[in-house]
Amino acid sequence: MQRDPAAAQTWTNWSGTTTANPARVVAPRDTAEAAEAVRAATREGLRVRPIGSGHSFSAVASPESGVALDLRHWSGIVHADPATGLVTAHGGTPLHALNAELDSLGLAMANLGDIDQQTVAGAISTGTHGTGAGLGGLATQVEAVELLLADGSEVRCSATENPELFAAARIGLGALGVITTVTLRCVPAFTLAAEERPAPLEDVLADFDRLADDNDHFEFHWFPHSRQAMVKRNNRHPGPPRPLHPARHFLEYEVMENRVFGAVCGIGRRAPSLVRPLNRLCAATWSARSYQDRSHRVFVTPRRIRFVETEYAFPRELIPDVLRELRGVAGRLADPVMFPVEVRVAQADDVWLSTAHGRDTGYVAVHQYRGMPYRHFFDAFESIARDAGGRPHWGKMHRLDAEALSGLYPRFNRFRQVRASVDPGGIFHNSYLDRVLGPVDNPN
Repeated sequence: MQRDPAAAQTWTNWSGTTTANPARVVAPRDTAEAAEAVRAATREGLRVRPIGSGHSFSAVASPESGVALDLRHWSGIVHADPATGLVTAHGGTPLHALNAELDSLGLAMANLGDIDQQTVAGAISTGTHGTGAGLGGLATQVEAVELLLADGSEVRCSATENPELFAAARIGLGALGVITTVTLRCVPAFTLAAEERPAPLEDVLADFDRLADDNDHFEFHWFPHSRQAMVKRNNRHPGPPRPLHPARHFLEYEVMENRVFGAVCGIGRRAPSLVRPLNRLCAATWSARSYQDRSHRVFVTPRRIRFVETEYAFPRELIPDVLRELRGVAGRLADPVMFPVEVRVAQADDVWLSTAHGRDTGYVAVHQYRGMPYRHFFDAFESIARDAGGRPHWGKMHRLDAEALSGLYPRFNRFRQVRASVDPGGIFHNSYLDRVLGPVDNPN
């Protein structure tokens, strides 16, 4: 077992919204070493958190003053069966590494988000999702999970083995134990035809249901101080990949969407009075593009610019009204918003803490460039979400607590009971989990 020499240094998540000073950082090479780290923490009265890649905007992964489990050595595919599509991977495997390994096996994830820096365990634990009216988030692709529990034992769960633990563990917030392996149901590798075109926001909202239903993967982005949206449609294609020319890909994604937009954001941060016209300028420069490529190369977009984010999940039919109300809020803000809003969709699922549990869902994510005021915008959005029955993304910023969340999830209290049964001492808790789940000694 390795103890990181930088253990006394401050831990910070990707967005800089959360910092912590763990007592130590431990990088176990196997579950035996991880179990010993958990037992040692218990003896010392310390809590334990696996830290993954730190890509959550919320404090869900923060080790605070406890023990940080760095799972960098728990990476790679353990077993793959191309005939069935079942693939078992270590929980610390970064999604970008998993996608590359799957591609070499002729396999792919059926759906992905647009960022691939998270670990597999972190992504499923926080409810990471992509978009697609006929598809669910990453947790719906999970067939089995192996967990290291608070007492140092290992347990496997699936729909037939420890089914209640499995129902909780598919999105477990890291509150149940350390995910050692995840078995995923993958699909044969496929090509996506990507089409991206600007359109008036009001036209997109009026046609929202058709756009969602007629495309395998549909989303749009909207600058809050403009009237334009960028509509993205990704659909399966039987033909071979025909990606953008490398020069154009570099120009559009690296230069325009990261370097130039990052520079524009920097101007807006220094001169807030320019944000609204800059917003409209950015929307006016959106241009159409279409190409075909391997699915993971279409799903994922490079994100070099740091930002803060909150996201809520709504009943899908409410999305046009939510956006119209949000547009009114944006027009009244004292502190304008530099970053676009992102809207996606998902099919209803049965995962206990999934934001799409029991209802076809539309997601609205609002962002702000790091270092610019965001609180009033986020609070106003949360007010809209509260009135519309919105559920916050577990890995993104929000202010809800266990009392509020218990009314949004039919299986919330059962989840807390399962949590208390496998971690009665709350060894895997932190302040964020204390807030959103309530104390372990009061699971009802």
